[in-house]
Parts: sequence; C-alpha cells; structure tokens
Amino acid sequence: MSLHEIEARLRAAEARAGRAAGSVTLIAVSKLQPPARIEAVLRQGQRVFGENYVQEAAAKWPAWRAAFAGVKLHLIGPLQGNKAKAAVELFDAIHSLDRPSLAERLARLGQARGACPELFVQVNTGREPQKAGVLPADLDRFVADCRGLGLPLSGLMCIPPEAEDATPHFSALAAMAARNGLGGLSMGMSSDFEAAVAAGATHVRVGSAIFGPRA
Repeated sequence: MSLHEIEARLRAAEARAGRAAGSVTLIAVSKLQPPARIEAVLRQGQRVFGENYVQEAAAKWPAWRAAFAGVKLHLIGPLQGNKAKAAVELFDAIHSLDRPSLAERLARLGQARGACPELFVQVNTGREPQKAGVLPADLDRFVADCRGLGLPLSGLMCIPPEAEDATPHFSALAAMAARNGLGGLSMGMSSDFEAAVAAGATHVRVGSAIFGPRA
C-alpha cells in the first residue's frame, strides 16, 4: 500500500468522524526500514517520521534533514535514561515518557537547553507486565508530577494489547486525556488507525502499511 493510499484512508476516517481534514498527524514509522524506502516516502512529501531507537535515528536522519526541509522526528520507542540527552537534541516529540526518573531527567535537560521536545505520556492501558507505560491508576498523579517539573506535556500514548480489540483502549485513553486537560492522543497503527481516529486520535503511527514489511 502506498503513502497516498494511507493518506486517503486517513482523510476518509477524519470525514467519517466529523473532523477537519488534516487534523490528524500521520507519523510514518521508519524504524529498521531500508534507506531507499524512506527516501521514496520523503520524495512523496511525507515529513513526519517515527523512530524507535535513538542511535539508529541519529545515524540516518541528519543527512535527510539537510536534504528535505521541514522533517519532524518523533521518538515512539522506549527511552533509556542514558540516551535522554541525545533524544532531546534530536527529536521534535517523545511519545514514551513513562516513569518519574525519566521525567526528572527530561526536565533537567529541558531547563539546561531552554527547550524541550513535545511530550506524550505512555499509558499501559492493558496493564501488561512486559510492556512499558504508566498504569491507568497512577496516571493522574504522574501527570501532576510532570507538570510540577515544568514539562511541556502534549498528550498521552498507548499501544493496546495485540490480542484485544483496540477500540476500548483508545476510548479509555481519550477519557484519561480529557480528565487531565491534555489534547494530544497518540494511538493507532497500521491495522487500527481508522478506529483510533474515530476515538479522537491526533497522531497515528503507521509503518508497514506505508513501507512494507521490515527486513
């Protein structure tokens, strides 16, 4: 499936949900994709990309950013504390803020730089022990603590359990965001982004449907 087909499906999903065209940001998930595929999507006009690994992104994106104006990078994978400084300098948004120690480190880095990437709190809506993310019961306190540190929270992110219907998780995340006065909702991937748009997603993360299977 091509980028333009995904864009058309996204615009149709927005229309069905009664939302303005272009109100949902398409993040093209380019982690582990061959350079030729990424360049092809860049040449088609896509400018917002998602990466899971700081080192991988740091190795490949500076040259593309120099060649293609307006590229925005979003970190959508787990962030290790020792990679936080590099992430703050490289990414425009971080979708995986998930623990107090990382919040404190990002606050210190942001204060030192005078700027901080857009931040989304990752919520473990499925309460899966193997998955990162703040538990729903702990979210309100965590958001309050992040705000107390002066962090620029934009919204919430989730990755629903693979074996479950994603829609209840999207609805729960939207309710948590509304309760905390957060407008951003990073949710929905290749298989379910249209359901995420219907539930209020502001950012959808689509990889294989745009680029094809990873090597």
